[in-house]
Amino acid sequence: MMPKFSFIIPTRNEAGYIDGCLRSIHSQHRKDYEIIVADTLSSDGTTAIAKSYAAKVLTEPRRGPAVARNTGAHTARGEILIFADADVRFERDFLDKIDEQFKRHPAIAGGICKLRTYDATSALLANSYNLVDWIARLLNSLGIAMTTGSCFIFRRDAFERAGGFNPCLFTNEDHDMAKRIAKFGRFAYFGKIVVGTSVRRAAKSGFWSIAVTYIKSTAMYTLNKSCIHNYWQQKEA
Repeated sequence: MMPKFSFIIPTRNEAGYIDGCLRSIHSQHRKDYEIIVADTLSSDGTTAIAKSYAAKVLTEPRRGPAVARNTGAHTARGEILIFADADVRFERDFLDKIDEQFKRHPAIAGGICKLRTYDATSALLANSYNLVDWIARLLNSLGIAMTTGSCFIFRRDAFERAGGFNPCLFTNEDHDMAKRIAKFGRFAYFGKIVVGTSVRRAAKSGFWSIAVTYIKSTAMYTLNKSCIHNYWQQKEA
């Protein structure tokens, strides 16, 4: 049976998180999905965990989430492509609700869901993610496509027409993709569909450090479509 949904998860040394992500996918009420893990040379058992959940594991030697996501999308067979970080958690009716939204609104080319944190250790961290979510909701309501970074969903045909993620971008590749796909249909904020995300990077680097990095990255993209080329190397250090 051809899957209707393709979960595409880029990974690099995500053994501490991917089990929870894949477990939440396997808990879905409906089973017309496939899981594709595009791994960029993990050395910590990430791929073994993925294979234990019957995920299709692809090896991508080049770094960067845009390249890994494109590698996964090239293999995907679903009508709806769901790109998620390894720390994302889905509620059991996630696919039911996504399917309903795309059926009811055929003009939608893609969208994001409402974020909630599941491991915030302080009100500052939790509220910072709530702020990002609020900004994304506001901008999308004004017709300005913006993602929240952790999970985004696209119709396959619109994704292909937009040309996929820009492999030259190591940051803001998600916002760039949302902006381009909005040319082929509406980019929506699915406020009644919640996905969980971790605050791990902000907790590790410190709130103000990660805030400055995101502001710098967004400014670079907005001004000249550039990015922080060593961002992911910094995160892995």
